[in-house]
Amino acid sequence: MIFFTGCPLHCRYCQNRQISGSDGMDIGIEVSDEDLMRLMLSLEEDGAATLNLVTGTHFIPSIIRAIKEARARGFSLPVVWNSSGYERVEALAEIDGYIDIYLLDCKTLSHRTASIFCGRETYADAIVPVLEAVKAWHPRTDLERMKGTILRHLVFPGEIEATKDFLRLFGARYKDSFFLSLMTQFVPPLGNPGFKPMTEEEYDSLVDLLEVYGIDDGFIQDPSDDDILWIPDFTKDVPFPASFADPDPFFLSLKHR
Repeated sequence: MIFFTGCPLHCRYCQNRQISGSDGMDIGIEVSDEDLMRLMLSLEEDGAATLNLVTGTHFIPSIIRAIKEARARGFSLPVVWNSSGYERVEALAEIDGYIDIYLLDCKTLSHRTASIFCGRETYADAIVPVLEAVKAWHPRTDLERMKGTILRHLVFPGEIEATKDFLRLFGARYKDSFFLSLMTQFVPPLGNPGFKPMTEEEYDSLVDLLEVYGIDDGFIQDPSDDDILWIPDFTKDVPFPASFADPDPFFLSLKHR
């Protein structure tokens, strides 16, 4: 994974708030296009399975230049575009030819929910054109061949009805094209501002809806997995739990040079 700093969305409860700009922190390092290219090559040399580009929307020109040069030097990893989905179709069209797997969020279709959790209600308007474009470009998902789209949806506390609306749309429009990742890992990064956790009955109602809408390709998170620390600490060389991943030596050399 390569995490890019800054984010066009600035979700109020962003789990990557230290690098997203959501709370004014300024953690990250400046790299050149050549540095980025060499980091891509280094990840492949270290045995990475994919190149996972996280929140790279506002760096698309640099990312394209880096991938082109890396491929000219033998780079062959499948490329994952990991984003909130809050981006222009025109921007995605520029980089689509370099992407193998889309790992996109569909956070909500509700303007009210978006205004609370995503920082701006216009997210609900922007996401559907992106989904339609990606569906047209990649109408089938074949993860064994590293092709297609995984669509993530995080259940926000107190917003079960908004999630049900999303599942209804997914079942009607996208279940035959995308894999679904239904996540329950919401953790307020700045403490607990009074959100109530999902109940077992609410979770069961969502599982039932997957069957009702014929959604059977994908993944669903068990809310009982509450012992996993999902919020990274980017002030450390290893931001995630040690079992998640090893830091790339070339990145560390960039960070500490």
